[in-house]
Amino acid sequence: TPIPEELATVDRDAIEAEIRDLRARLQAVGPVNLEALAELESLESRYGGLAAQYKDLQAARERLEQIVQQINAESRELFVASVNNIRTHFQEIFRGLFAGGEADVLIEEDPGGDVLECGVSIIARPPGQQPRSISLLSGGERTLPCVALLLAIFRSRPSPFCVLDEVDAALDEAN
Repeated sequence: TPIPEELATVDRDAIEAEIRDLRARLQAVGPVNLEALAELESLESRYGGLAAQYKDLQAARERLEQIVQQINAESRELFVASVNNIRTHFQEIFRGLFAGGEADVLIEEDPGGDVLECGVSIIARPPGQQPRSISLLSGGERTLPCVALLLAIFRSRPSPFCVLDEVDAALDEAN
């Protein structure tokens, strides 16, 4: 049989070099792992289990985030209601202790708008004075609003007992 023309022009040494190169690469691959299919099935099974667990964790996370949002909304409502209740009692008790004057408990404005992250200010105006933050009052002037606030809190959320030690220490004889 005659040799095809394409094969007649090919260099035999080049073909043998390519064969040696391919055999060397085949040897470098190493032996065939007959357990590879079993390992693949095992890994796929493990992946399926982990993927299901991940999905469950994502769902649980979403449920927890919803619960946290619900708790935060309820906490905001309860906080504002409690402050308003305490404010009413504080104003009554303050007027009784000072025989007049005005007092208020204010929720400070929070730049983020979250009432749970803001502060609370206590403003007091004993009779004959200008309204000021409680921190600007003298020791004696500060004691009575603090006692009034404490009693307002106890009136809002009664406690079985309360022990006050030397509450009147900063007060003068008249108060």
